[in-house]
Amino acid sequence: MAFRNLGIKEEVIKVIEEENFEKPFEIQEKAIPFVLDGKDVIAQAATGSGKTLAFGAGIIHICKREEKIQALVLVPTRELAEQVAGSMKKFSKYNFLKTTVVYGGVGMAAQIKNLKNADIVVGTPGRILDYITRRIIDLKFLKVLVLDESDRMLDMGFIRDVERIIKACPINRQTLMFSATISPEITHLAKKYMINPMKVSVESYVDPSNLRQFFYDVNEREKFSLLAHLLKNEDSELTMVFCATRRRVDIIAKKLDSQGIDILAIHGGFPQNRRLRIMEEFQNKKIRILVCTDVAARGLDIKGVSHVYNYDIPNESKDYIHRIGRTARAGEKGKAISLVSNRDGKNFENILRNPKLSIKKETLPEFERLSIETKVHDSHRKSVGRRNFRRERSIYGGRVNFGRRKGRFNRSYGNHNRDKRTLGRKYDSGRRDNWKRR
Repeated sequence: MAFRNLGIKEEVIKVIEEENFEKPFEIQEKAIPFVLDGKDVIAQAATGSGKTLAFGAGIIHICKREEKIQALVLVPTRELAEQVAGSMKKFSKYNFLKTTVVYGGVGMAAQIKNLKNADIVVGTPGRILDYITRRIIDLKFLKVLVLDESDRMLDMGFIRDVERIIKACPINRQTLMFSATISPEITHLAKKYMINPMKVSVESYVDPSNLRQFFYDVNEREKFSLLAHLLKNEDSELTMVFCATRRRVDIIAKKLDSQGIDILAIHGGFPQNRRLRIMEEFQNKKIRILVCTDVAARGLDIKGVSHVYNYDIPNESKDYIHRIGRTARAGEKGKAISLVSNRDGKNFENILRNPKLSIKKETLPEFERLSIETKVHDSHRKSVGRRNFRRERSIYGGRVNFGRRKGRFNRSYGNHNRDKRTLGRKYDSGRRDNWKRR
């Protein structure tokens, strides 16, 4: 068996056979021998190329059941943390290693309890650093440090947190860095914290012969109508619709739902439990259309995606590549469809400059022009009126969370009687009357 030739432990081979993996991916063939040999490794490979087994085999090879943290895997997002932790638990089930996942947005109590007897920890930089600062995590027995999706972590602004975590690790450790792109920042980080790293890389996992890329030149006002038409008429399996912002996701999801199209929506503003539930429903094909921001474009291994729609065009070609990398995987066919309006022109020109991309223009089909109000009004502005909304922002600096107004306001700024005393002349009688009414 090809996996045995790589030197992987027999317990892991047993899991691989149970999962019916036929042969190693290219990144596994290139990286695993160096990883098992204890070398530091920089590996460039796209999402879904088999990276987790590439570093997981090394972790399982060197770690034993000791109830001490021997391996730490840093990832950029909570969803990826759950996915990597799940894979590590699966691969190490015959080695009886304990894997714990930690990230922000959820309570600490259960995570702290699980950390007490963990051998492998998978987590996001912010929560990991928090636990290190609180002395909940002790890394003095650490043998392997993995930085997964390194470029994404740097893009998200985690560079300082990552460096502080690295400095808390023992010097005598193995460091493995996996990234879709090798930027100057990645190179600098490697030079600073890795020892004679071995460099391996593979081409994009997306097979160009199986991926059809095309775009529609469409008026901005008709973009949603075209999207709804395509979603209703394209023969698809799982579909992902990418938008630039959380607000856009909310708007498009609401409008698609009003057209009778069953969708799920996800972005970083959702509570963590809700995000995990949504991804589980999508992967289990309970709902086949996911409207999302780029939070779902990186790291997650979602099988069966046949269509990717770029409702908003990303700024750079690398972000476009990450998006379309969700489809045409493992020999399957896929389509990447971009809806390009005048406002997307500059971004799309940047993407077309990439010589590796072949995106053809498609003739607009006949579709129904939908007259749906696109403007979403601020709920608080509706309730108190524009004048009072502006007044409150001017008095309190403009950053007030107007959810359940009374409770949240009191928690943020204290008792309103005290505020009237301290603000003094900033309150006139009219404003006090308005305050009392509210």
